[in-house]
Amino acid sequence: MLDSTAPFQSLPDETKTWLRPLFKDVAYPKAHRLYLQNHSGMEGFDFVLEGGYEGYFYDRNQKKRRVEIYGPGVWFGGISYLYNKGISLQTVDTLPDTKVLRIGKDDFFKLCEEAPSFRNHFVREFGERMLDPEFVHFIKGATYYPQQNNITSDSFYAHKVDALNPRELVTCPENTPIMEAAQLMTEEKTSCIFVTNDAGEIVGYATDITLRDLVIGKNMPTSAPIREVMKSDMVSIDTEAYIYESLLLMFQTKTRYLLVSKNGKYVGFISRNKLLSEQSQSPFLFIQSVKQATSIPELKEKWAQVPAIVEQLLQRGVRSETVNEVVTTVSDTIALRVIDDVIHQVGPPPSKFVFMTLGSEGRKEQTLKTDQDNAIIYEDKANEQRELVREYFLDFADKVSENLNAIGFSFCKGGFMAKNPKWTHSLSHWKRNYDAWMMESTQETVMKYSTFFDKRPIYGDFSILDELHEYMGQQLEAPLERFFYNMATNALQYEPPLTFFRGIRTFTVGEQKVFDIKKAMTPIVDITRVFALKNKIFLTNTGKRLEALAENDIITEEELLELKQAYYYLMGLRLDRQAKQIMLDKVEPENFVSIESLTKIEKVTLIEIFKVIKNFQMKVKIAFTNTIF
Repeated sequence: MLDSTAPFQSLPDETKTWLRPLFKDVAYPKAHRLYLQNHSGMEGFDFVLEGGYEGYFYDRNQKKRRVEIYGPGVWFGGISYLYNKGISLQTVDTLPDTKVLRIGKDDFFKLCEEAPSFRNHFVREFGERMLDPEFVHFIKGATYYPQQNNITSDSFYAHKVDALNPRELVTCPENTPIMEAAQLMTEEKTSCIFVTNDAGEIVGYATDITLRDLVIGKNMPTSAPIREVMKSDMVSIDTEAYIYESLLLMFQTKTRYLLVSKNGKYVGFISRNKLLSEQSQSPFLFIQSVKQATSIPELKEKWAQVPAIVEQLLQRGVRSETVNEVVTTVSDTIALRVIDDVIHQVGPPPSKFVFMTLGSEGRKEQTLKTDQDNAIIYEDKANEQRELVREYFLDFADKVSENLNAIGFSFCKGGFMAKNPKWTHSLSHWKRNYDAWMMESTQETVMKYSTFFDKRPIYGDFSILDELHEYMGQQLEAPLERFFYNMATNALQYEPPLTFFRGIRTFTVGEQKVFDIKKAMTPIVDITRVFALKNKIFLTNTGKRLEALAENDIITEEELLELKQAYYYLMGLRLDRQAKQIMLDKVEPENFVSIESLTKIEKVTLIEIFKVIKNFQMKVKIAFTNTIF
């Protein structure tokens, strides 16, 4: 009977032979409570022979929700072992006259190691269930981290996209009738077809959802060419990228399919389902659960789990710039849920607008010590509507900021947030702001310009920000000389904490000698921003700005390598310390690093990094202040 089940079919014969004696017979003559959700440890991994299990969740009113019957021929317990540390995700009752075959936890994980296809059966099942909002709601207490001996976790962080064996492209010419394209998709058993032009270049794609929504849903004739319904917002990734990078890219771009390129040529594609099925330990299933959160308390709980994810990623050697992106993606996802909820509460906006993040979040360099940095730009309206529009967005901004504060994103002490009426305005008003900041060009105004240069849209009509960027580009054609002088002076405000004898300068907090790692990193951020402004590079991320400066010969390739290594080493150290402060010390994270907590190697590395930063500061002094003193 075992041989008839899908997971067991894929096992090698020698594994089946090894496995059979390990199963023991277990009988439950009468109905009784077997497990209590998120409380009872699993007694084993079961295959149901007769009778079955009834699994469900209790809601707050102690009513059964999502009742499922696991009858004969069904495996039970794999998801709880892989994703909840062996604690039952559901409440489970046995049905009368139930008989099962059972193996223990250790044998289950051994089987997962020997037969990845067996393990992937449950990985895929869990990924599919995570798309169900009700399921996500009831497992919010789950850890999402499998046991340490599950080999999938390591392969997920070590393997590259090429290891996924991307599927060959299924293509059709853009003039192909929709009916023929759909038939080809059926023949090839694919849910995505790529569309080519006369030169054979991929210019778009269509999915089963495209056919449902744009053809069947809108009663479009199937004789029409596929180009009329294809999408052109294609996203691609190189075969040398890591698997976790591809899934992060999918979440950021909200795409279900990635084109895979090798040596500049498309060689295949991978789907989100494929990626989810290839891993059983990552923060990305967690991000999916954040998307499904339905209340402020639930979102607050999600944000509280982020430090553990950060620590997990760092321990596995994931680059700190990628960890930044994960934190930012979770933060963005929470903000989008809040914004959607507020719009549902107050009604649709009376004009187009864009909600943007600023500062470290705008640069996608968010850490665990964070506050709100955001603003709103809305389109200009006629005089008679102007006050009504402004009234709406001020109320909207206040509610969004209050909810974010309740979740754990505290109010910005400097007031750089949409809740402040100064930072929620029409596009024309924002243009006047930038005019004033550039014309006045004081230390205070260039600081505001700097903060609002690091802006990134996350909700609304992004073209509004494009128009503002175009306006800023015109401003920067002939800026006042003192503007860049003041900008550079601000960038030189913080010096690397080096002593005269090339040691690390500290100050005392309580009984510890510490240095401020945020201030140590600030010169790289500020100086990179000055050069980006000077050269009208509107990228926001510090690493991306540095790469663009190298491409434009503003800095050398050697400087690029040194500065990126310096910046992200400091970022990794900062994130690691903050995660440990939250998880182990149970205190609010801070940016102070105790000199005594560093190893000798870390101290030597930091000193070399501070030398690199000091040389970088010399470059900006010469370029913008005409002095080396």
